[in-house]
Amino acid sequence: MDARVSDLFDSGNGRNPGSSSAVPSNSSRPTKWHSVPLKKSSSKKNKRSSKSLLSFNLKPSNNAPYLPPENEEGNVEYKLKLVNPTHYRFEHLATQMKWRLQEGRGEAVYQIGVEDNGMLVGLSEDEMRASLKTLRRLAEKVGADITVLQEQEVDYDTDVPRKIAEVLVRKVPDDQQFLDLRVAVLGNVDSGKSTLLGVLTQGELDNGRGRARLNLFRHLHEIQTGRTSSISFEILGFNSRGEVVNYSESRTAEEICESASKMITFIDLAGHHKYLKTTIFGLTSYCPDFAMLVVSASTGIAGTTREHLGLAMALKVPIFIVVSKVDLCTRATVERTVRQLERVLKQPGCNKVPMVVESTNDAVTAAQQFAQSPNITPIFTVSSVSGESLDFLKVFFNIIPPLSNSKAQEELMQQLTEFQVDEIYTVPEVGTVVGGTLYSGICREGDHLVVGPTDSGQFKELSVGSIQRNRSACRVLRAGQAATLALGNFDRSLLRKGMVMVSPEMDPTICWKFEAEIVLLFHTKTFHKGFQVTVHIRNVRQTATVEAVYGKEELRTGEKAVVLFKFIKQPEYLKVGAKVLFREGVTKGIGHVTKLQPICPHQASQSENEGA
Repeated sequence: MDARVSDLFDSGNGRNPGSSSAVPSNSSRPTKWHSVPLKKSSSKKNKRSSKSLLSFNLKPSNNAPYLPPENEEGNVEYKLKLVNPTHYRFEHLATQMKWRLQEGRGEAVYQIGVEDNGMLVGLSEDEMRASLKTLRRLAEKVGADITVLQEQEVDYDTDVPRKIAEVLVRKVPDDQQFLDLRVAVLGNVDSGKSTLLGVLTQGELDNGRGRARLNLFRHLHEIQTGRTSSISFEILGFNSRGEVVNYSESRTAEEICESASKMITFIDLAGHHKYLKTTIFGLTSYCPDFAMLVVSASTGIAGTTREHLGLAMALKVPIFIVVSKVDLCTRATVERTVRQLERVLKQPGCNKVPMVVESTNDAVTAAQQFAQSPNITPIFTVSSVSGESLDFLKVFFNIIPPLSNSKAQEELMQQLTEFQVDEIYTVPEVGTVVGGTLYSGICREGDHLVVGPTDSGQFKELSVGSIQRNRSACRVLRAGQAATLALGNFDRSLLRKGMVMVSPEMDPTICWKFEAEIVLLFHTKTFHKGFQVTVHIRNVRQTATVEAVYGKEELRTGEKAVVLFKFIKQPEYLKVGAKVLFREGVTKGIGHVTKLQPICPHQASQSENEGA
């Protein structure tokens, strides 16, 4: 646990709350070609863009500009040129492209005009045209499409202009196995989160009075107040050519899934402080890949903005920022809000590198640097009414790669099935339906699983009926994917949020008590034995009592210790190493599970009866 995380939410030591990060610095990642010296442009706009692109991760060189040597693993491939390859060479290149696509879970990036050692040689106009034609033929052979992200001239001591190109290769979807990324949407109340999602997913601009957000609300009181109180999900698709697929052209979610190669699932969370437990549950349970913090340009950092920023960084969720409502403010006000954000992000505990996105090239660079280094924090300035800079945000979502590679996903798929129950529904003519995330293994229609623990610590047998992903039918669910499962006539009263559905061979461990190494982020007084807190561990949310603080009588803000917790209502299924976040009023802390005290089912029942 990084010691700097103790500064989060600490307003008593002169620092801004939420301005620290548990994310370690990482500048050893490879740098993209557009972060090296390029030829100067005569356009003022291009000059400003180049300045933003060259503001970090530069490597000094007395010779030609270069990149780190090509990595044999990963989804990035360097090619000097692809001009008239022989039949044997073409087949080899096609096999190589399949490998890169597999490594990137359906996406690969080709750097054309770059040698394997990373030197940016560049190609002439004719060579570049021929190379892109060959690349397009390769993509067609393996069932993919290509999109040229950007081209740049390089200075290679020659009078003939030479270019390098960055090309995105994306597989055409088959059997609904599209790439799915989850983005948690955070921000203070009235910052424009739901409106922004409405504009992105519906394809129509807002009228300035909140029309775009109406389709996202789930309850009448949300429509009446205009404030989100529950967790809702919205989808934004991109096809194999990088074009946006949303409800403007597709009537149903099923049509979007059929035509999309890449899906962005937005998890719209509540901004009001009284719904904080719902927001924390969304961050801990739904396992978002990234977090989007929405900040109003007119109000700046206010309300729960700092707290949401701190939560995302404490849980090590990569975060980027969208400054909304720029149409309501002068340019000076927008710049003041951006400077305010930059100051918070650059503070010692936070250690972030803000990157303001002002062009399409900036958006491409930001997406790749953001996925490679947790320090980079892109900042977008958009308007949901005028549509200003929304295209840059769409480019960012189109390019951003998954954090995990295919190897990590395959390892999870080899494990036994474990599905987290996050939502429970009763659907007419279908029966009981549960929603959640498949943490490990593979789940198919007709699989026999066990669900629990119940209040008595038992696991009940059930059978999986149909499966739906993003509201469309799905035959096979793989590790890391979110879905809803139909359970037929299974008694809904036996289910609750926080349960897991696991393979019968797993022999799941349940416990009343567990030990965790924690850091107390903020507390007004002291943290001691007998203190009660609400504990969040993945999809588990329950009140627990502090049974013991090992080695200390009490804890104060910023201190670390191993603490024994005991659940007060029912036993839970936990795993060693799982992240722990607990809260009670202004008290907040974070840590990880270090030891479980497992119990047998009859012990769980006995303990429950004693507690009653």
